[in-house]
Amino acid sequence: MRISARADYAVRAALELAVRQDGGPVKAEVIALAQNIPHKFLEGILGDLRRGGLVTSRRGGGGGYRLARAAEAITVADVIRTVDGPIVSVRGERPTRLAYTGPAEPLLPLWVAVRANVRKILEGVTPADIAEDALPEPVREPAGC
Repeated sequence: MRISARADYAVRAALELAVRQDGGPVKAEVIALAQNIPHKFLEGILGDLRRGGLVTSRRGGGGGYRLARAAEAITVADVIRTVDGPIVSVRGERPTRLAYTGPAEPLLPLWVAVRANVRKILEGVTPADIAEDALPEPVREPAGC
């Protein structure tokens, strides 16, 4: 699995919005500076997150972006899927759509297991967990935290 720059930036933007959710809307420039994300690239990501229903936006002097739901109700998987599509794919296909023959047959359950485990981790972590440094044990333990 490869985490794209787009996915990394999207998760960091969601995290920045999570830590600021009690305030007003946050301008893209503020997020870009706080997370060292190229502003133009971030604008596209925030547009995707808005279209995906994860953030809302408001124009004008007091405008900016906010999470559309509580940070506890959005998962890292939601963010990644919104900006990058399926979390784990093999040659652009979901593992469950693949077929192998001969000695390669055992690859299918391997790819399915990889997908299931990655989803389990990413669906079990929210921007709120990250903001509170409260990652779940299945994340902390392999990372040695």
